[in-house]
Formats: sequence, C-alpha cells, structure tokens
Amino acid sequence: MTIATEQPAPTTEAVLARIREIQPLLAKNAAQGEADRRVTEESITALTDAGAFKIAQPRRYGGYGLPVRSMLEVSAAVGEADGGTAWVVALSNVCAWLAGLFSEQAQDDVWGANPDAKVSGVLAPTAETTKVDGGYRVTGRWYYNSGSWHADWAGVGIPLTDARGEVVDQGMALIPRTDLGLEETWFVAGMRSSGSNCLVAQDVFVPEHRVMSVPPAIAGQYATADPEEDLYRAAFVPVLALVLAGPQLGLGRAALAMVREKAARKAISYTAYTTQAESAAFQLQLAEAAMRIDTAHLHVFRAADDLDTAAANRTYPGTELRARVRVDTGWAVENITKAIDILLSAHGAGSFADANPLQRMWRDSAVAARHAIVLPAVGYEIYGKALLGRDDQITPLV
Repeated sequence: MTIATEQPAPTTEAVLARIREIQPLLAKNAAQGEADRRVTEESITALTDAGAFKIAQPRRYGGYGLPVRSMLEVSAAVGEADGGTAWVVALSNVCAWLAGLFSEQAQDDVWGANPDAKVSGVLAPTAETTKVDGGYRVTGRWYYNSGSWHADWAGVGIPLTDARGEVVDQGMALIPRTDLGLEETWFVAGMRSSGSNCLVAQDVFVPEHRVMSVPPAIAGQYATADPEEDLYRAAFVPVLALVLAGPQLGLGRAALAMVREKAARKAISYTAYTTQAESAAFQLQLAEAAMRIDTAHLHVFRAADDLDTAAANRTYPGTELRARVRVDTGWAVENITKAIDILLSAHGAGSFADANPLQRMWRDSAVAARHAIVLPAVGYEIYGKALLGRDDQITPLV
C-alpha cells in the first residue's frame, strides 16, 4: 500500500485559476453530458488534472484539505460552465470529506493504493444489515448517488444492528464501488449529467473499521478526536447541507452574465425598444436578479466562514448556529432560483430554446433546489425552533 507524500497544498485561488482555464471545455461538453446522463470523461479528466476533486481529501494522501469555503468556491466556478458537472464536483468533494472523518485505517483503504480515488455517497440508511464477526453484512439500495459513474468508493447510510438483528443505531459504511451494482434510475428534468443513479449492495461484507456511527458525528465526535487538519473538525450536518449551494452560485452567476451580455443586442418584441438595455423595466429586473444572487453569496460565504472559524478554533458550533447554516442554505438556493426565474422572463421566450444554455441552467437549478436537505420551508422551521429553544425539533440533522 502506497500513501502519497504530503506536499504543500495549492491555494484556493490557484485551483480556481485552473478551473477558469477549462471552463470553455466544460461548457462545450455540457449538452453531451446531459444527453448521456453523465459528465463526459473528457471533463472528468480535465477536472481531475486541475485538482477539482482534491479539495476535501486529506493531505496525507495528496489531497488539499482546503476549507469548507473552498469547496463552495470551486463547485461554483465549475457551475459557471455546467450545473451537472458542478454537482458531481461538489458531491465528490463532500464525500471525500466524509471519508476523512472515518478511521485512518478506513482512509488507507480508500486512498492508500489510489490517491486519485473519488467517493460518492448517500446518507439515508436504505439498507438491511446483519452483525457478524468483524463487521456487518449489508444489502441495500441507495438513491440518488450523484457521480455514481465516476466513483471508486461510496459512503452509504446503513442501520446498525445487534446480534439479535435489532436496529440500535444509524451508521455510514464505506464500500468499494467494485462491490456495488449500479442501476440507471436517473431520468429527470434537470441535473441530468450528475448521474445520480442507484447503487446496489447484495450481502456485502463491511469491516468494522469502515463503519461510522452517525449520531456522534452529528454532535462533532469523529473517529479522530484531534485531527491534524482543521477541515475534519467542521460541523457534520451543516457541511453536508451547505456544499449543495455551491453549484447554485455558479448557475446564478452564469445566468446573470449571459442575460446581461445579450441585453445590448437583443430587442424587446412588440415595443419601441431596439435593445433590452434601454428598458427601465428590464433594468429593474436585472438589478433584482443581481441582488438576489449577491444575497445568496453573502449567506453562503458567511455560513462557510463560521464553520471554518469554529473548526480552526477547535470548537463545535452550537445548535442555533448549526440550524442557521441549514436555513442559510435554503435561503440562498431560494434566492438563486428566483433570480434565474426573473432573468428568464427578462431575457424572453428565447430562453427556452433547446440551443440556449439558459434553459439548462434553469432546469439544473430547479431540480437541485428540491434536494431534501436544502428545502427552505424545512430550514425555516428548524431554525425557528432553534431560536425558541424548543425541544420538538423535526429532525436530528442539525
């Protein structure tokens, strides 16, 4: 087993510069990725070479171990070129972060022989387990496993059972992709290239060291009590939720840039305006959309900075702050989707032409915004209960 020699990690700015260089290629491949329902291998290779999948991998395996904010900035930069590709980058990075919370032996399994291994994951424990000597035997199906085509490992939710077969805990298991089947189930209106298919396990043995209990993790108790890198002290649920806003930031920026750029050449039909830019109504719409996109960035980056600061200070955020990060995520995503709706109306009916990337941005954003952990109404209730100190919280995922 070979472990990569730890090298100084590149800065976030250096990684973003590499991504900007390949944005034209990612954009060129976006339509093909959507048609194939998976990111093209050319794009995956380019992103791998740029280090886009190394953001949250531990440095001892050649990863960068950059802060939570960096995960967001990188997926947002990819999202400027293509939403589905950005979603794969975001989920692969956060699942690498998850793997970094497991025991060192488990991390060696994932990256010891292959420092470029990618990880996908699903938290929901949609499986059955049997406790056996040294671990568990697992049978299950996990929808919807984003980046499933490109993953070497999967972190999946499982119920933890005792010797009598009774469920006593909720866990996550790291399973090599070679032990899992794949069923193509991702036939959707948007985010098609995310390849969020179903992974299937049939009586797979998972050793004890590749199993993590979820409730302690929610409270900040990870396999390594005092990790060398700050990133692996970051708050469990807030990180899992917040990273999903990264691709949305990029989609919002891309939609705004496109509509703004075309405004000086595009007329408003059935009016005296020869360009949209002349219209006060268009100017108002553009300004509102831009402000909503700015609002999303402000909330997302505030939340990321709070998580990174707490991790650097070796403190675990309290319930109220963790709840606020969940609502920050929903609030940001809601503002992005509303901004894109405004931009499509301002741009006109041509937004919905198959040849216009705006319609794909709109569909990708709308589908991603419905992920259960970012739903705004759920986030509002979670935060409201936390603000009032109530004990009737609707989910343990805070």
